[in-house]
Amino acid sequence: MMSAFAFIDEAHSTLAQNSTRAVYAAALVLTLAMLSFCVDLAQAPGRQARAGRRGAADDAAVESGAESAAEADEATSAGVAATSTASVGGATAVLERTRERRDLDGDGTPDVPADGHKRQWAGTGMALTWLGAAFLIAGIVMRSLAVHRPPLGNMYEFDLAGTAFLLVCFLLWSLRKDVRWLGAFVTLPATLFLILAAKVYYTEASKLMPSLQSYWLSIHVTVATLSVGLFTIGFVITALYLAQKTREERGKSGGFLRSLPDSETLDRLAYGVHIIAFPLWMFTVLCGAIWAQEAWGHYWNWDPKEVWSLVIFIVYAAYLHSRVTVGWSGRKAAAVVLVGFACILINYGVVNVFFVGQHSYSGL
Repeated sequence: MMSAFAFIDEAHSTLAQNSTRAVYAAALVLTLAMLSFCVDLAQAPGRQARAGRRGAADDAAVESGAESAAEADEATSAGVAATSTASVGGATAVLERTRERRDLDGDGTPDVPADGHKRQWAGTGMALTWLGAAFLIAGIVMRSLAVHRPPLGNMYEFDLAGTAFLLVCFLLWSLRKDVRWLGAFVTLPATLFLILAAKVYYTEASKLMPSLQSYWLSIHVTVATLSVGLFTIGFVITALYLAQKTREERGKSGGFLRSLPDSETLDRLAYGVHIIAFPLWMFTVLCGAIWAQEAWGHYWNWDPKEVWSLVIFIVYAAYLHSRVTVGWSGRKAAAVVLVGFACILINYGVVNVFFVGQHSYSGL
């Protein structure tokens, strides 16, 4: 009997170790993905220069065709048909070049010039991002199997789950739209989060505290990590908006920024992401209140974690409300987003570690 228990404990220990190895592998692969995306962005100015030369050559060809058609029209009556054909062909060529742009936000208008060149580094980055996400999800699953519970009981596991949702949301988005321009800016925070989890927040696999042994854990924390993953994407796009807006106002070429959507499109994309993330965070707060009633007999106890969760809710509610009612957009709205994400970082990295309360489950 004892040997059987020892075998089970050894199996659980092996799963926990393999989970840690998978997390390290995910961090390594995502680092390579980030570098691949960075190489692709570095090549963007050269691609745009070649595209510009190709467009100039096409324009010259269209003008030459129009001149030939005009000469033919003057020479013979049959030239009328030739002129019509040439004009239609020229218009079609111009139209095709106009359509060679990518519509990212689904409003029917083109946002980013399409790239006729094969972007091998971007493709490599996407493949590595899929692989890194697979490693991370495998690590989370093995961690769950090792402890026989949802892997959501401490800061280390929350970090892993939030990073996984960040990557999954980006990858699912990439199946619908060409968002390779966003790859470097998603894999960078994902890599940093995993390094932080492995080096700072790591906790040995163990059982849950009694107060966390509830079905509400899976509901409450899962939705919280999903919303944080979306808020991270919203923050990244907002930061890119500020950089793009500055470039446009100063009239600079901007290097790789020219391969990104224009500032108005980035502003709309950030708003769309936050529209999805905010209700999820509101659901997180409501679930937390219901769980608190079941666990402690009170819906609200003004615990530091509860207070900061409410602050995050208020900041993002103000952001969405100001955009709808006051018409805020641009830098004012972006500033509110930056404040909101700063509150998320404080709630996770400061309150969980340095404030003692009923939510002291960091595991550190």
